[in-house]
Amino acid sequence: MSDKANELPRIVCIIGPTGSGKNALALKLSQEFPLEVINFDSRQVYADLPIITAQPSESEKQVCPHHLYGFLGLKDRISAGRFTDRARQTISEVLARGRTPFLVGGTGLYLRSLIYGLADIPAIPEDIRLELENECRNIGVLKLYQRLLLVDPLYSETITNRDRQKIIRALGVYMATGKSFSCWHREQTRQPFYLALKLGIWKELDELMPGLRQRITGMTRAGALDEVKKAWEKSGRDPSSPAFSGIGCREIIGYLEGQTDLEQAMDLWLKNTRAYAKRQLTWFKKEREIIYLNNDQVNISLNAVNDFLS
Repeated sequence: MSDKANELPRIVCIIGPTGSGKNALALKLSQEFPLEVINFDSRQVYADLPIITAQPSESEKQVCPHHLYGFLGLKDRISAGRFTDRARQTISEVLARGRTPFLVGGTGLYLRSLIYGLADIPAIPEDIRLELENECRNIGVLKLYQRLLLVDPLYSETITNRDRQKIIRALGVYMATGKSFSCWHREQTRQPFYLALKLGIWKELDELMPGLRQRITGMTRAGALDEVKKAWEKSGRDPSSPAFSGIGCREIIGYLEGQTDLEQAMDLWLKNTRAYAKRQLTWFKKEREIIYLNNDQVNISLNAVNDFLS
């Protein structure tokens, strides 16, 4: 490791697909290290949806400090740039307290942007943005997603087929520059802002599925349907509210609006959660220098963190 790299601030990152037990590992490690957890999941930032987005419970937050959970309103937008600004400020504050920032989450683009900075991608011209917005209203977001699959399959794998904001952004970049979103990111390599230890919890989809079923059942028993109903009414039943782009929200809203029955909504929720986990695994396969382990390998992670911080 170069002297220059050694001078960078140090952060620990716990990476993995949804439902893999990332925060549980952080809590175990908090018994051995003076750490503070910082979220990097793009859905866990919404204040009105703690159950459906699986935010840490109040009892978990008592174990060690948690940051960047539940700080946005339903109609507030979050982006990699906005997240990076907030996260860097939080990391600085944690380090100033003499503690170690532990980044925990599953939004790979946010973590990459935090460590390496944002790619210098040109802004979309207003006429292209308006054209895509109109198309989205007229033909629907799924049609635009199918178009994005053709021009940028790599980026398409990392987002849902209903994420209107990201689909329009990626298509707009391609239309304006002739280069895909993922190509822009790939071509712009940067020096890191942090020295990062990446601990990855790797579980194949078949291994994840039983836990995901139990998780959804647990969320439902804990009041997820009522939570989404209240948020839906609070938003003025506005489907464009960014908070509702998370998996689970749109399926429950479909049930509330009479588009499906509850069993169908639950089945679709599980199906879409599985698809999301698959996209996360696809993304993290391309990440470099990850130490992979399972939840039973706490000793490996203890040793890795100890070596990294010493």
